[in-house]
Order: sequence, then structure tokens, then C-alpha cells
Amino acid sequence: MIEKLADIALSQVGVKEVGGNNRGAKIREYQSATNLSPAAWPWCSALVDWCVSQWLTDRKNVKWLSLKVSSPSVWRPKTAAAFGLLDWARKHPNTTTILPETATVQKGDIVVFDFSHTGIVIGGGKLFIQCVEGNTNGKGERDSVSGDGVWLKRRNVSLVRNYIRIHPSKVQ
Repeated sequence: MIEKLADIALSQVGVKEVGGNNRGAKIREYQSATNLSPAAWPWCSALVDWCVSQWLTDRKNVKWLSLKVSSPSVWRPKTAAAFGLLDWARKHPNTTTILPETATVQKGDIVVFDFSHTGIVIGGGKLFIQCVEGNTNGKGERDSVSGDGVWLKRRNVSLVRNYIRIHPSKVQ
């Protein structure tokens, strides 16, 4: 079921900023999935939050997640910070696991990079991963000046801080 999260992320590849850095209707839509008001701020985490919110619109995914103590809208991440996704995962140990950078990745894992950036894993191996990232560019830069859209990226695993794996609730 979590592979569908990666499919949602893949469907966004090619979205570009419009009207300046960190701007555009689609970027504002992503940012609306966070706990901040949309504005000209970096939005890599907003894309991840938005993808998770879209994933949760499918009742099959919600059933698979088997939430016992909160609703999908309360449970999902709403952070505008890449490292904030790790804080979110720590607060939801029954449905998320934080994995080290040495873990074997799975399609649908959330990746958090050392350089305060994030994305959703499509696949990978021992040396490289493929992931969908927002607020980046074709060269792989990530910041509010050079990031221009949603891209499918190939990254060295040495850049990974952690992975977050979403799984069905451990609460019976």
C-alpha cells in the first residue's frame, strides 16, 4: 500500500515554480498541507506532506495504516521543515519507524537528507537512491533561489540522514 505514496510523488514530477522562487499555484497547494501559511518559503517538506495527505484520501490506504488513536488528518505530517519530519515520526512510533542511512530502502519511504532536504523514495541500492524531491533542480541543488520544481533525483546514500518508513499501526 505504501508504494502508492511513491506513485503520487511520481505524478508530480515536472511541476515547476511559476512567477518567481517558491511561487506558483501548485507550490501554494503543497504549502497548504503544512502548518504554515503559503508564502515564498522553501517547500520540499510541503511536497512530502501533500503527498501523504493525498495518499490518505484512499480509504484502502487508511484501512491498511490501521490508525487506532487518531484520524488521518490529525496523524499526517504538517511540517515545513525537513528535519521536522523526523520529529513527526518520533511522535508516531506505532505507525512509523526511523531507519538509519544504512538501511535497505523501500519504495514509499520518506528520505531526510543531511542538508535539510527531503523526498519520497522510488527505489535504490547500496550506493544510490532514486527519489522525488520538491524545491530542487536538475543539478540537484536545494535552496530557495535555485530550486525550481519537482524532480526525480538520483542521490548518493552518503547524503542521507535517515529514512522514515510508514507501516500499519502496531496497536491492537
